[in-house]
Amino acid sequence: MADSGINWVAEERSGHCAVLVGNHLYVWGGYVTYENNEVYLPNDEIWVYEIESGVWQRKPMKGELPRPMSGSCAACLNGIMYIFGGYDDLGYSNEEEEMFWGWNYDIHVFDPNLNIWYQPTTRGMPPRPRAAHACATLGNKGFLFGGRILETRINDLHCLNLDTWTWSGEITIKGVRPQGRSWHTLTPVTDDQLFLFGGLSAESQPLSDAWIYNVGAAEWRQLEHCPRNRPRLWHTACLGKEHEVMVFGGSKDDLLSYDSGHCNDVLIFQTQPYSLFRLCLDCIAKNSTVLQNQLPWLPHQLFSQVQKKITFWVSAGHQEK
Repeated sequence: MADSGINWVAEERSGHCAVLVGNHLYVWGGYVTYENNEVYLPNDEIWVYEIESGVWQRKPMKGELPRPMSGSCAACLNGIMYIFGGYDDLGYSNEEEEMFWGWNYDIHVFDPNLNIWYQPTTRGMPPRPRAAHACATLGNKGFLFGGRILETRINDLHCLNLDTWTWSGEITIKGVRPQGRSWHTLTPVTDDQLFLFGGLSAESQPLSDAWIYNVGAAEWRQLEHCPRNRPRLWHTACLGKEHEVMVFGGSKDDLLSYDSGHCNDVLIFQTQPYSLFRLCLDCIAKNSTVLQNQLPWLPHQLFSQVQKKITFWVSAGHQEK
C-alpha cells in the first residue's frame, strides 16, 4: 500500500471492521446514510489511526479487492488482516454460492495455512440461535454475550472451550449484570477480564454503559467513570498496549428507525492504571506551551514521543493554555 498523505479525520461510518496492529488501528468498509440512501464506503482504501499521535492516514489498496460492504468481520493474524462476509446491494456475502436467511448457532473455523473452512462438532448446551451478538477469546476459551433473538435482546453469557469444542451452557452470574442488547462489543483486556460497551437495548435505546466481566469470579462490574452521553452501536473496539479500549465509529441512534447518526470519533476507555511513563508523557504534552523552552533539552527519542503526544492532545482539544 502507498501512502496518500495525512487526513486528520476518518469518514463517519457504521458496520465497518477494524484491527489493531502495534500502535496503529486499521479500519475498512462500512456505510453511511446520505439522503435516506445507504452508501457503502470505498473498498479500495484503509484508514490508519496512529494511537500515540491521534493522526489518521488514508492508505490506498491494490490487488484483488473485496466488494464495498457493511457488517463484515475482520481479524489480524501474523500481520495479515482477514475480512469475511458482509452485506452490499447484492445481499449478504460469504464468498460462497449458497445463502440462507435466519438465525443459527453454527461454528465455522478458517484454517489460514490450508485456506479452508471446516465446521467442528460441538458438545454441551449451545446458546440459542441469535444475531448481532458479541464474541471474544481469552486463551483457549471463546465467550459470547447477548444479541437479538427474534424481537428480544438478551444478556446471557456463554463460553466455548476451543480445545474440546464444548459449550458451557449459560454461565451463572453473581450479582448485577448488563441489560440485554445487540450491536455491542466485547473486548478482552486482561487474561481474565472482558470489556463490554454500548449496543442497542431491548427498548431500542442506544447504550453508552461500559462493564468489566471477571472470568474467575463470574461477576460483572459497571465502570462509573465512563462518559454517559456517548452511546454507540455497530461500532468497533480494539485493545491498546496499555489496556485501553479504543472504540471507533458506529451510530449514536437506533439504526432500525433513524439511520443518520453515524460517528467518526475515537473513544478511549482506560480499564487499568496507566504506567508512570505514560502519565508523565501526557502531563508534559498537555502543558507543552508552558514547557516549550525546556522540551528541546530532552533526549531525541523521548522528544519524539512527546511530540506525538502533543499532536494527540492538540487534535483532541485538551491541551492546557
